[in-house]
Amino acid sequence: MGEAQELQLQIMGQEAEKTTQKAEETNDTNQPTFPKKKSKWWLARIFIYTFFLLVGQTVATILGRLYFDRGGNSKWMATFVQTAGFPINLLFYFFTPFKNLKPSNNIIIIHTNSTSKLKLVLIYTMFGIFLAANCLLYSLGLLYLPVSTFSLISASQLGFNALFSFFLNSQKFTPFIINSVFVLTISSTLLVFQDDSTESKKISKGEYVIGYICTVTASAGYALMLSSTQFCFKKVFKQENFKIVLDMIFYPSIVATLAILVGLFASGEWKGLKKDMEGFELGNVSYLMTLIWTAINWQVFSIGCTGLIFEVSSLFSNVISTLGLPIVPVLAVFIFHDKMDGLKVIAMVLAMWGFLSYIYQHYLDDYKSKTGASILNDTVKEEVSQDSTIQRKLVQE
Repeated sequence: MGEAQELQLQIMGQEAEKTTQKAEETNDTNQPTFPKKKSKWWLARIFIYTFFLLVGQTVATILGRLYFDRGGNSKWMATFVQTAGFPINLLFYFFTPFKNLKPSNNIIIIHTNSTSKLKLVLIYTMFGIFLAANCLLYSLGLLYLPVSTFSLISASQLGFNALFSFFLNSQKFTPFIINSVFVLTISSTLLVFQDDSTESKKISKGEYVIGYICTVTASAGYALMLSSTQFCFKKVFKQENFKIVLDMIFYPSIVATLAILVGLFASGEWKGLKKDMEGFELGNVSYLMTLIWTAINWQVFSIGCTGLIFEVSSLFSNVISTLGLPIVPVLAVFIFHDKMDGLKVIAMVLAMWGFLSYIYQHYLDDYKSKTGASILNDTVKEEVSQDSTIQRKLVQE
C-alpha cells in the first residue's frame, strides 16, 4: 500500500510539472512577447540579428538609390541585386553548428514527422516568386521617389504586418498596437501630398504617384511575407535551429533570382546593361561595386529579418525595421541633398510615435508575462507542496 501511494505521489508531481510547462507555453501566445527565459546567448542572437537588419537595410537602400541617382536605369538589374547575393549564405551553412534551440513562446514547434520535400519545394517556390515581384515593386519605388520619401512610406509595412498577423498568427490587437498602426498609416499617407518631390527627382507627378503606389504595394507584400514566414515556422517546419532560418532565405532567393533573370531577358533590358555601366557617372568599377555591395547588404538584412521572426515574431522584426526609419532620410539629406521639409518631418515624428507605441506594448506584454508566470509557478508549487504533505501523512499512517 505504501509503494502505491509513493507512486501516486510521483505521478501527481509529474502532472503538476506538465501543467506548469503547458501554462508557460500557452501564456500570451497571441502576443509578440519575448521568451520568459532570456539567456545571454538568446540576447546575443537578438542583438546580432538587429544589427544585421538595421545595417543591411540602411546601406542597401542608400546604395540602391545611388545606382539610380548616378545614371543607372535598369529596374531589372536593381531588382536582381536584391536577391542575387544568396550564395553568401553558403558560408553560414558550412561554418554554423546547427544545434536545436528552445523555441520562443510564439514559435511552439511540435515534434512530429518532418515536413515533406514536396511541401518544402512548394513553399520555397511560392515565396520565391512572391519575393521577385515584391523586389520589382521596391525597385520602381526607388526609381521614382526620393530615398527619404521611399523610406518613410515603407513604414506602412508595420501596419500591414499587424493586420496580416491578426489573421495568420492570431495577433491580438491592443489600444497601443491600434494606435501604432493608425499613426504609421497616416505618416506614410501624408507623403503623397508633398509638392517638392517632382523638383528634387525631376519626374512627373504621374511617375511620383506610380512610385508611391508601388512602394505601398511592396510594403504590404513584404508584410505578408513576414507574417507568412512566421506562420511557416510555427505550423509547418519541425526543426528548431538556425538552418531553417537560412533555408527560408536561401531557397526562395534562388527561385526569385531565376524569375528576375527571366524578366531581365524577356524585357530586353539585358541588351542595354553595357551602356548602363558606361553611363554610370562614378565609373565602371564603382558601378560593379555598387551592385555587389547592394546584393551583399540585402542578404545581411534578410538574415537579420528572418532571424528575428524565428526568435520572436514577424511583427517584432518589422518594428526593428521601423526603428531604422530615421537613419535613411537623414543620410539622404547629406548624400543626395533630399529636401527635409515640414511634411517629411511630421511624417517622421508620426512614424517614431507609432514605433514607440508598439515598443511600449511590448514592454507591457513582457511585464504581464513575467508576473503571470511568477504567480502561476507560486500557485502550482504551493498546491504540489500541500499534496505532497498530505501524501506523506498517508504514507506514514
